[in-house]
Amino acid sequence: MSLKEFLTTSRPTLGATGRYSNKLSYEDLVNAESEIGRTLFGPIPAGHQREFFESKKNVWIWYEGWPDAEGIMQGTTICYEVRPAGVYKKIAGGKYEKLEGKELDNFVNAARRYFELVRAKLYC
Repeated sequence: MSLKEFLTTSRPTLGATGRYSNKLSYEDLVNAESEIGRTLFGPIPAGHQREFFESKKNVWIWYEGWPDAEGIMQGTTICYEVRPAGVYKKIAGGKYEKLEGKELDNFVNAARRYFELVRAKLYC
C-alpha cells in the first residue's frame, strides 16, 4: 500500500457505531485498540510493556517498556504523525524525522493491519 493510498483509506473512528462503541468510554476504546495494536509485533517478553495505537486522527503512539538490569522499568515512546507530505516520527520529545524506505513501508503495513484488526474486533 502506498502512502497516498494509506492517507485516503477509510478508517474506523473511536466512538463509531459498533459492537462496543456505545458501552465504552473514549479511554476504554483507546485502551482496547492499544491492546489489539500491541499484538502486531509478535510476543511480548515477560516483564515488558508494549503499546501501539492511533491516539487521534493521523497521530500514532508506539511505546516499549522493559526492566533494566536492576529491575527498574525503562522505556521509549515514539510519536508518528501522518501528514500530506509524509510520515514523521519523534522519539521521546526529540525532533521530527521523515520516514523513508523500509521504515515507512513497515509503519504503513503495521497501521493497515491495525485498522483491519480494530475494525474486525471492535467496530464490526
